[in-house]
Amino acid sequence: MLERPRAFVAAQPLPAFGRAAALRPPEPRFSLVVDLAEDVLSRRWWRGVATLSALVTLTALLAPMPRALPPGPVESFGPDQLRQEEALGISSLASGSETGLVMAETSRARPITAAPERTARELTLLFSAGDDLFGLLRRNGASAGDASRAQALAQAAGAVPAAGTSLALRLGAPDGAGRPIERLHYRARIDLELTLVRGSDGQLAAERTGIAIDRTPLRIRGAASGGLYWALRAAGASPAIAADYLQAIGASLDVGSEVANGDRFTLVVAQSRSANGEVQTGGLLYAGLDRGAGKDLSLVRWPIGGRPQWVDADASPEPVSSGLGRPVDGPVTSTFGPRVHPILRFTRMHKGVDYGARWGSPIVAVADGQVVRAGWAGGYGRQVRLAHGGGLVTSYSHMSRIVAPEGGMVRRGELIGYVGSSGLSTGPHLHFEVLRDGQAINPAGVTMVSRPAIDQGMMAAVRARARMLVGG
Repeated sequence: MLERPRAFVAAQPLPAFGRAAALRPPEPRFSLVVDLAEDVLSRRWWRGVATLSALVTLTALLAPMPRALPPGPVESFGPDQLRQEEALGISSLASGSETGLVMAETSRARPITAAPERTARELTLLFSAGDDLFGLLRRNGASAGDASRAQALAQAAGAVPAAGTSLALRLGAPDGAGRPIERLHYRARIDLELTLVRGSDGQLAAERTGIAIDRTPLRIRGAASGGLYWALRAAGASPAIAADYLQAIGASLDVGSEVANGDRFTLVVAQSRSANGEVQTGGLLYAGLDRGAGKDLSLVRWPIGGRPQWVDADASPEPVSSGLGRPVDGPVTSTFGPRVHPILRFTRMHKGVDYGARWGSPIVAVADGQVVRAGWAGGYGRQVRLAHGGGLVTSYSHMSRIVAPEGGMVRRGELIGYVGSSGLSTGPHLHFEVLRDGQAINPAGVTMVSRPAIDQGMMAAVRARARMLVGG
């Protein structure tokens, strides 16, 4: 077999694996354009450095020498001008920059013979606490006569604005006595708007506009778990409503030990809802508790002797005896008797009962009484003492805040303060004591007798009210 002769090809170097062969055009033997990033420290690189240094030196020799600016008049600034300069500087409010300042007059200002006056002014005013309508209108330019009549019309209509009310005011062209009121409008209550307008006789007149209100009360239901107070808050009750509920049922049972997980609570709260969606929430009207073990509660707020009180719709109007209720929702952490003091570290008599509770938990009175002390009491911190007659006194210590006024009367279950750690204390808790004739006694052995001031006819009305509130 004849084979075709093979051609011999000179071996060529192959490019490295993964890199394309770079083909560079031939460079001239001499060039002023040198890339100083290549061939560092070569002869060609040093020639480029020399060329660059020569160009920089030539530029420096040919550049004109700097000369000082001709001096001008020096103007000294006074404190007012310096304040204006600081206000006009670019700076954040957090750094102390001021805004809204009027620019100080300079020599470039030229006086004018007359300035145009707006024929009307549209203002939005905010009625503050302690303010009066006459003074508010006068401060914003209204004439004294119109401001006085506006206040009289508002009082006659029973529509005096409350603190926080927004008022829309329109003032006319000024005259010698000020600006006349052309229109004043505001919402006096959730169910009433008041508008003052100038009538055909030139006098201000009031126009009342009623707003439809739905007064269906708000019902809140839930199950007690992880502490009754926090269960109430999780169900949607406000802190004040939750405290009122605990105060109400605390007069009938021990909130800390007699309310079990799974017990169902019902709250009915006064509420007003206007046609435009505004909502106002009132006080607690009903406090119910369905217990898995024990007597259920159905408490209605009812006026007795001119004062609203909690009445159990299922109770009998007969005197009953019961032990002291628990003053706070929390477990007992230290009982009555000798113990080693947690701070002083020696054995001493513990004259009360300690309840562990979160900071700020509400504290209620365990029985009706008079506040004989409400203030600081040394190692006891903030303390409230209640006298209950017959030489019996209850004491509540280490509070974070006191609510009950000294000398006032409180009812069983009424809020008197909040849990804290004031005085000689290792953490937030309530130290509760019972004293008879000045001597501390064990609270577990005290029995109180309560006599409801309500008759059978009133009790029937209370039960009807309870059925209406819970929708039964």
